[in-house]
Amino acid sequence: MLSLFWAEFLTFIIALAWLRFMDWVAQKGYIDNRLSRKIIHVGTGPFFVLCWLLFPENEFSRYLAALVPLLFTIQFALIGLGVIKDQATVDAICRTGNPREMLLGPLFYGIVFVALTIIYWTDSPIGIIALMLVCGGDGLADIIGSKIKFGSLPWSRQKTLAGTAAMFIGGWIFSIIMLVIFIYAGKFTLAVSDIFYPVTNLVFIGTAVESLPFHDIDNLTIPAATMIAGSIFF
Repeated sequence: MLSLFWAEFLTFIIALAWLRFMDWVAQKGYIDNRLSRKIIHVGTGPFFVLCWLLFPENEFSRYLAALVPLLFTIQFALIGLGVIKDQATVDAICRTGNPREMLLGPLFYGIVFVALTIIYWTDSPIGIIALMLVCGGDGLADIIGSKIKFGSLPWSRQKTLAGTAAMFIGGWIFSIIMLVIFIYAGKFTLAVSDIFYPVTNLVFIGTAVESLPFHDIDNLTIPAATMIAGSIFF
């Protein structure tokens, strides 16, 4: 573990480097902005959560860690409001290239990161599972669902069985891997064998919520459902 200053500094640099790299890839046209947006969606959570391991056992660690996504969230809000012009970020993150989109999914995404970091930190696995569902689960659901367009869900015609399966599998794998890392790092006192049942249940619930016919609020509904269900299973 590092000092609070160096942990904060490295977390910010890693987050900034990841976002700027994806901005550059999108601007160069190596991948389209939809795929860029989803790769950012999938990768940001694991990178950020792994950076929690850099922080010392300190009561202020969670707040300083949460400051990193808070700064990016404020940036997203300012871009969406037109206060800041940042076309590279817009191209990488927004579906249509309209900066106003930053005030929906990306803004909710950042708010959820801040809230879950402060509320759960390493006190409970619930926060990590919720973030992995939003990132690895929901992100992969969109990527796979957009490529395999068969088997529309009866209650949500714009979503597919393939996307829903990707949500469950991605959310489950990301959650298990992350929790195993934190268990072996000594952050949780759980045995690895104890996490499979509750994780499977929370991922199932998160997948069910993601399958509902709501737009632009998955980044809020999925973690909210996970938090509620998590209080039962953990």
